[in-house]
Amino acid sequence: MSTNVEVRPMNGTQTLSRALDILFAMAEADGALSVSDIAQKVSIPESSIYRFLQTLEQNGIVERRGKGQIVLGMRILDLARSLSQQVHRELVPFALPIMETLTTATNETSLLFIRSGINAICIQNVKSRALIQYSTENGRILPLHLGASSKAILAYETEKVIETVTEKLSKEADCEALLQDLKKIREQGYALSHGEADQDVFAIGAPVFDSRGSLIASVSIAGPKYRFDEQLKLKSIQAVMDAAENISRKMGKQ
Repeated sequence: MSTNVEVRPMNGTQTLSRALDILFAMAEADGALSVSDIAQKVSIPESSIYRFLQTLEQNGIVERRGKGQIVLGMRILDLARSLSQQVHRELVPFALPIMETLTTATNETSLLFIRSGINAICIQNVKSRALIQYSTENGRILPLHLGASSKAILAYETEKVIETVTEKLSKEADCEALLQDLKKIREQGYALSHGEADQDVFAIGAPVFDSRGSLIASVSIAGPKYRFDEQLKLKSIQAVMDAAENISRKMGKQ
């Protein structure tokens, strides 16, 4: 006795869900994938993958690179950039009152940094009212491997970003020290620096995440090293971590 299996076509919602699964799989891969790779990651038959990819390619969402290699297309990258700009526009209004509270609590300048390539850029600062203070301007650029504000970002970036940064360092010992530092930052949830980016400046930085748990920024404080005794350092670390968590929750983190 033979058995007939009915294959039902997917409705619009299911089709969209599968297409998103493919895009998320490609984004997580951080590189080109073959059709077989995609089919394995999302548990969809290769014949269906081909159909999805054809539609996505026609709309510029994916591109073919080399024989059988699929990558995200410029259209999706444009959308990602637009989303990133939107997040950052939302980030500052949410972060600013929390940063003002942080500066009041610690009496030090607070800073908000985001990543741009292999650098970190200050997009907001709240200056300390102390007579002697750390002062900077919005738009200041720091390398990702230098300073608490930058390292609090780099520690939570993808392996590809970390690898790109370490490749720029001249000595193998410097790379190993940086990797150990990033590991420690992930374990404790904050970064410390003593005169790395600015001589005689002490800084504490912590990561800020969005609703998907993705890193979007770091919040930090900076001030003269002579003020940071052990008791103040512990108090300030907690204040920075609390500020980072509060901003993350404003950005939708559960």
